[in-house]
Amino acid sequence: MGKAILAIDQGTTSTRAIVFDASGKVSGQSQQEFTQIFPQEGWVEHDPEEIWQTTLQTCRAAIEASEFVATDIAGIGITNQRETTVVWDRESGKPVYNAIVWQDRRTADLCETLKEQGVEKNFQEKTGLLLDPYFSGTKIRWILDSVEGARAAAQSGKLAFGTIDTFLLWRLTKGQSHKTDATNASRTLLFNIHEQAWDNELLVVLRVPDSVLPSVEDCAADFGVADAEWFGAEIPVTGIAGDQHAALIGQACFEAGMAKSTYGTGCFMIMNTGDKAIASKNRLLTTVGYRLNGKTTYALEGSIFMAGATIQWLRDRLKVIESAADSESIAKKVGYQSSVYMVPAFTGLGAPYWDPDARGAIVGMNRDTGIDEIVTAGLQSVVYQTADLVKAMQQDGIAGSTTLRIDGGMVVNDWLVQCLADVLNAQVDRPVFTESTVLGAAFLAGMQVGLFNGFSDLEQKWQCEKRFTPEISAQESEALYQGWLKAVERIR
Repeated sequence: MGKAILAIDQGTTSTRAIVFDASGKVSGQSQQEFTQIFPQEGWVEHDPEEIWQTTLQTCRAAIEASEFVATDIAGIGITNQRETTVVWDRESGKPVYNAIVWQDRRTADLCETLKEQGVEKNFQEKTGLLLDPYFSGTKIRWILDSVEGARAAAQSGKLAFGTIDTFLLWRLTKGQSHKTDATNASRTLLFNIHEQAWDNELLVVLRVPDSVLPSVEDCAADFGVADAEWFGAEIPVTGIAGDQHAALIGQACFEAGMAKSTYGTGCFMIMNTGDKAIASKNRLLTTVGYRLNGKTTYALEGSIFMAGATIQWLRDRLKVIESAADSESIAKKVGYQSSVYMVPAFTGLGAPYWDPDARGAIVGMNRDTGIDEIVTAGLQSVVYQTADLVKAMQQDGIAGSTTLRIDGGMVVNDWLVQCLADVLNAQVDRPVFTESTVLGAAFLAGMQVGLFNGFSDLEQKWQCEKRFTPEISAQESEALYQGWLKAVERIR
């Protein structure tokens, strides 16, 4: 048996690889950003070849930086930006079109048409999802309808579809393995989460031939073997989960009612609901939390499209800060404000609104408003959107834990996390290792090859670095939140 795990974290703006040793500690890592493509308003694409190259390069660099060589690595775990859709030629392995990113809104009209036909309830009951451009199903249909010859090629079995995990697995195994896991499958609008199978009726509605679909495995499984050409030795791929599901595992949220919130490009809160698939009355998503040894654990999820991406916009487009880290010192200076609100609906609003036509705005400005207030409002917008999700879960009657476990790149910002505890009026725990997503992928891969011993192993490894508790009154936090609700109403 090997001594280490190679975990690939293929995210929306960067690709990272980390080598973990048998104790779950980082031995070597590497990260690369890649190009964001915006062909027109509301469209977001990635070049799958660039994603593949950044994956190869970061994996090689992480192994090089570690104390291990390729023959020491027992397995590869993959976690990925979910819903991002690739269709490629089975013979050449070449994509027929760029990857259409989860943030992309080009299929909004198609979703509206389907809703008017009265089919959304059927999709919601079977998949736990809403008819929204966010998910993969309508993206596949757009590619097959818009790329010349694609539909005919798909119907004759010449094309393959995959979310990013599946595309990377195909490339790593040189086309030997066309598989995904239950979490990524559950985000396509095509997978019946109760039967744990692709749904023929939904495939017909979305005009997606079943010949393009990957087979669906547990999150820890034998997915295939990465060819020796890539890293100098054959390495089995033994764990796959979509990024938010991997973070649920990395945060050791194994009991029903435990919740985690990840702050990356977007923000995603997932609560473990155990073996019950709870249907939301507040437009949250019912999803597969994880599937292990054939047993499905369900979760309730709220998705926010713009979290870290809001701070990135302030840095790269408005150019009002030089680095994301600058936002913390600015916010400390300004403090909580109840006049200026930023609603970052640049690509529509996610849960619980699901409004693809909403657009971003800054409201409540006066002559005293400056850059500092706008930057602070950007940070506060992330907190208020999280509060939207918490309140929706409470309205769904889910008791849940009074503690939220957080992770992702944004949570190094103490001001932001304290604001989160204050506005939510809840305890917020930040772990020692905040990259829970990639840790979850490593853990799944390691469980499959016997390097880690199930959930108790990870529960022991999870450590709280800092606990944040509310420092303002419930009345003050409610007043701040009510201002946010008014701002949201203005842009819808």
